[in-house]
Amino acid sequence: MCGSCRFGLWFVHVWWSGDLIFQVIFSKSPLNGTVPPAFIRYCAGKEENFQSHESVATTYPTIFGRIYQEVRKVPYGETQTYGDIAAKVTTSPRVVGQAMRHNLTPLVIPCHRIVGKHGVGGFTPSPEIKEMLILMEKKTRDRRK
Repeated sequence: MCGSCRFGLWFVHVWWSGDLIFQVIFSKSPLNGTVPPAFIRYCAGKEENFQSHESVATTYPTIFGRIYQEVRKVPYGETQTYGDIAAKVTTSPRVVGQAMRHNLTPLVIPCHRIVGKHGVGGFTPSPEIKEMLILMEKKTRDRRK
């Protein structure tokens, strides 16, 4: 199945089957169809950790798979650096950055929560989306306190 929901001026396209998410991308154009309710809640600013969903990317027995599993542990509303994740899986921050760039399922594997030592870092298709996601999560978390 596939579909999209709105996040600000963007649409979040999701390809999925049951609890397995195959791909998530951000686009300026909508995609007809439905998305799992967790995506709708998340994009509406509700706290959602996507732990009830699996990503095809975490099943790979590679360094990227280990990185993705570690990134999924970063709590909603918090960030860690590429170096923090690298230290946990015994690799370099550059490899973590490569894994984030190749992440097929952002939000499920919350690569937007992984930032550079001196800046937000990249995000496809636009780093402004990463900044919006981080800000939304921090506001939601702060309202909860």
